[in-house]
Amino acid sequence: MNNVKRQSLLCPRCRRLISADEPRCPYCGLSRPGSRLKRDYLGRLLPHPEEIIRLIIYLNVAMFAYTLLLNPAGMGFSANPLAFLSPSSRSLLLVGATGRIPIDQFHRWWTLVAASFLHGGILHIFFNMMALKQLGPFVVREYGLDRFLILYTVSGVAGFLVSYLVGVPLTIGASASVCGLIGAILYYGKTRGDSYGEAIYRQAMGWIVGLAVFGLMIPGINNWGHGGGIAAGIAGGMVLGYRGKKMPTATHRLLAMVCVVLTLLVLGWAVVQSLMISFM
Repeated sequence: MNNVKRQSLLCPRCRRLISADEPRCPYCGLSRPGSRLKRDYLGRLLPHPEEIIRLIIYLNVAMFAYTLLLNPAGMGFSANPLAFLSPSSRSLLLVGATGRIPIDQFHRWWTLVAASFLHGGILHIFFNMMALKQLGPFVVREYGLDRFLILYTVSGVAGFLVSYLVGVPLTIGASASVCGLIGAILYYGKTRGDSYGEAIYRQAMGWIVGLAVFGLMIPGINNWGHGGGIAAGIAGGMVLGYRGKKMPTATHRLLAMVCVVLTLLVLGWAVVQSLMISFM
């Protein structure tokens, strides 16, 4: 007798355990679930999808520390708590601050991605990361890991693109991406159609009103970036769907991988070229 072990895998769409050589998932009907193009590589790296929140926070903290160390002499120690322990403008510009100046004068379009991982002070990064820690797990649970990554990345780019188009000279921060999560939560609550969805919708609207009031009261807040991020999150929720409305697809998985690879390449380039300019 031949002892042939049949390998098993989780269906990329419905997450049920099936045989790797199934021509079609017996649960959700996905064709060729064992195809390399349909394998969930991100899911293998992150068995617990909500771990992505922690990794994004670590990456933001690492980039914040790098911008401080790149030009220690220019580090801010102002008595103003909003400006305490702030990287120099030169460091932020070198590592990927975006806006009219970097794009129009230096053609640095890649900063639309990098700027989401830069912050102008200890309180700036603290509040953004606390918001991400609070909102991120909900979006990961309801939209799934792949769609969360797409929403977070695209919302940041969209928010900064709107900022650039209206003439904001220089801007940074994860708030556009975080606002994209609020937009996706708003869409989820509005379209879920029950008392739970209505409660989520009201809470998301409360966050948006709070952001608007905060942005009008505090100078220097990029309200255009916030608005662009929220709009992108709503549009992303409509196009991508969430778990109760639309099953994840191979396209979602591919786009999520593109977002991850693009982000890592851009941040790697930001570090390399800033070192080259600073020390050559």
